[in-house]
Parts: sequence; structure tokens; C-alpha cells
Amino acid sequence: MTKRNILLITTDQMRYDALGCNGGQVANTRHINALAESGINYRRAHNQNVVCMPARATIITGQHVGSHGVWMNGVCMPEDRHTIAHHLKDHGYNTALLGKAHFEPWLGSPAEFFENRMAAQNSTGPHRGFDHMELANHFFEGHSHYDHFMDQHPDIKRRFYPMVTDKGQNTIGNTETGALQVWPMDVPRELYHTQWVADRTINWLNLQDQETPWFCWMSFPDPHHPWDVPRSEMHRIDWRDVPLPRLYSEDKQQLASWLDDKPCHWRGYYDGTHWTNLESPREFRPRDLTPDQVREINAMNHIENELIDEACGEVINHLQSAGMLKNTDIFFTTDHGELQGDFGLMFKGPYHVDALMRLPLIWKPAPNANIAPSEIQAPVGHVDLAKTFCHIAGIESPDYCEGDVLPVSEESASHRETILTEWDSEHGHIDMHLRSIYHRDGWLCTAYETSYLYEGNEGELYDMTSDPDQLVNLWDDPAHKTRRQELVDRLYRERPLWEDEPLERKAPV
Repeated sequence: MTKRNILLITTDQMRYDALGCNGGQVANTRHINALAESGINYRRAHNQNVVCMPARATIITGQHVGSHGVWMNGVCMPEDRHTIAHHLKDHGYNTALLGKAHFEPWLGSPAEFFENRMAAQNSTGPHRGFDHMELANHFFEGHSHYDHFMDQHPDIKRRFYPMVTDKGQNTIGNTETGALQVWPMDVPRELYHTQWVADRTINWLNLQDQETPWFCWMSFPDPHHPWDVPRSEMHRIDWRDVPLPRLYSEDKQQLASWLDDKPCHWRGYYDGTHWTNLESPREFRPRDLTPDQVREINAMNHIENELIDEACGEVINHLQSAGMLKNTDIFFTTDHGELQGDFGLMFKGPYHVDALMRLPLIWKPAPNANIAPSEIQAPVGHVDLAKTFCHIAGIESPDYCEGDVLPVSEESASHRETILTEWDSEHGHIDMHLRSIYHRDGWLCTAYETSYLYEGNEGELYDMTSDPDQLVNLWDDPAHKTRRQELVDRLYRERPLWEDEPLERKAPV
């Protein structure tokens, strides 16, 4: 019997609640919703780090951060490190990645990082276990395959958002609200990177036969900022009709009250007094956002989500017409979320809340696997994907893989109790170190380790059964001291320790 194919679909910086199947009310995500309805929808999936490179390293290795060593953006896993793509390739799978990889720094030297010179060398791999790679990014950094493709259309290419300045990320916008990084473009939809990724995926799938199994990672750069949608798609969602987020208030005193219940870097980011990460523009202060700007940013984000959904539909329909769908498992997830106005904040950073940690994660098993649709409430994570791919392929997983095979029913999930998420960053003398554990009974505990801002005894503790919005920090509540200590102790028992010296950070991102 032919082994099952595996299609992994990822986005970048998509919230759990962006999808209709997860309660989203703005974007029409009917194709992804259909995957959830006929497959397995994981209601409490977490990443193991809330930024790109560490999260993607977990996906491709099945390891926690302390094991794979990619502790922040700009830190690169060694090229000779074995990955789950290598493992599947070693067991007869054709492998490909189309779109955003980000295993290596975007702004790193092409002389040092193969991802940043392969397009210029007219190379598509192999690399990191993938027979074939064609790469795209949110903006033109000078070296992706999509970047070189758009050189054929120089007039159109110039219309894209000018993301990088000598000060870092740009903050300009070109709409009536003046929202930063909102940049509708006179760019044909067929030349936008979402469509390009789907087209290149279909092109690669056309080269596959029915006898050789394949593992294909289709990786969309959106809905990550900048929000630079083709102007032809602006009709989809009028920003004036978009509701403000539930965790946003037009009363700035209310926002300040929510933030002041959390450790000090939350309010510091809002006010612009503490800049603890590179994940937002250096000159941006969230307190300066207007309600209309929040609405407009969210509208653009959801237009990007609709384009992603339709691109997914094109690829799924192609699998159906090619006779491959019956033997293909499809996964849909993202690397991390986006604050998107919650608590008055935007972008991402050292904030372990549902907006960034909780992921859309859907597994649509191949129809011939005869696995019934279900919803799973137990905690799972990116760390479980690698072993799940091996399970589908009918092979043993590599010894380095952590996590477990994703459950397909509540009964098979009964042993799952916790999932871990981490953050580490260093920007000059400012460092941050967060460790979180989520327990299936609804408790989320985040311990802050010693850093520039913290002495090492601070943290956050939420009872997400009674407080799903994480508004009441119980860390210093004497009534919950025992529960806090139990969770902290378990966190450090279960967290893999770093085996070697930390990998060097070689680029900003």
C-alpha cells in the first residue's frame, strides 16, 4: 500500500480566533473551516516559542527550545542538524518547502546562510532535508526566490511596502487613518506572494507521481505585517465595520489598569518606556494607536486571511482533481499569533497570552485512514508534529524527537496534561526570559527569570476557566501560592535543559 502523503500548511502570525471554525467573525475562511469540520480541531494548541525562528525550529525537529537551541530570532540551527524532513526523505518521501522557511536569518549574510543565496545561485536545494525549496518573504530583502521572480515586474515590485529603514522597521502607512504598516498596493493579486506560494506548490505537486509519497510544507508569509494587500481586494472588508477587539478599550485608563496588573514590561511597551524586543518597530508606541487604526489594521489582516484561505482551497482542489486527496493528510497551523489590539498592544513579543501562544491547529487525516472527525480540548503543541508525521508515514521517529503523536480522540488524549512555551531575548543590555506551563485544568503559569527588568521572583498566574481573558494576575495572591509553586516546580521538571552553550545570534531577525 502506498504511504500517505503529508501536506503541512502554515501561516505566519495568525491568531487562533482568526478562523471561523475557532469563533472568528470577520474573515471568511470556509476552506480551512471545512478541514476542521471533517478533521480534528485542537482547541488548546500552543507553540513552544512565540516568535518565528524558534517556533519553526520546533516544527522541523519535534524539539523544545532547550533541545534545538534556537532561542530567539537571528539564532540559526546548524545546517548539518538532522530534521524531520531528512527523516522522511530517508524513508522514501519526496520533500519540498514552498514559501517562508526562516530557519536562517532573513537579514543575515548570503555568504553565511544558504537560504539567502540559493535564489541568486538559481538553486532550489536540497537543503535541511527538503529536496526542493522556493522561498518567499513578507518584504523584499534581496534574496528570496519570490524576490527574484518579482524582478520580472520592476514597476510593480516598487509598489510593495518599504519595510526596512536605517532605523529598523518602517512605521509609515498610506491610508486615511494613518495606521502604521497599512499599505494597500496597486499589485495584481496573481503576483502577490500568497498566490505565488500556492502556484509554486501546485507546480511541485504536478511533478509527483501516485507511487512515491511526499511531504510538502506550504508556508504563507501572511498575515504577518506589513499589511500590504492588493488594492483590488480592499472591497472584501470595510474597516469601519470591523468591531474593536474584546480586549481593547477606547478608555485608556482601562487599558492602563489591565496592563498594570501584569509585570512592568507590559505597560512599558504600551508607553514606549521599555523596548524589550525587535518584533515591533522601534519608534512605535502602542498608546498612540487610535481605535480606527486598530480597526483598519485588523481589517487588512483579515483580508490577508481570506486570500490565504482561498489559496488553500486552490491547492486542496488540485489534490482532489489529481486523485491525491484520498491519500493525503493535511495539517494547518501557524508559528505564532498577533496581539492585534489586545490590551492596547500590537505585533508580538515577550507576552505569554492566548493572542500569541494559542494556535490554530487542524489535522485532516487522509480519508483512507478512516479517522473520525473530533475536537480535542487537551493541550498539544508544535512539538508533537514531527512524531505525528512519522506515525502517518508508518516509521519510527528519530531519537531526538520530543512531544508525542497528536491524539485523534479525547480518549487518546487523556494522558496529556501540560504544554510548555518559552521566551528568551537579548538586545544589548536588555534581556528577557519567560517560561510558561499550561495545565489542562485551565491554569497558565509564567515564571520570569532574572533579567534586566526582573529579579527572578516575578510572574503571571491565571485561572483561565474563570478568567479566559487573562485579566486577573494571581501570581502574588496568597490564596494561590501553593498552586503557583506546584506549577513552577512542574515547569522546571518538564522543561528540557540546554545541552550545550547557547547558539550565537548572528543577525537581527
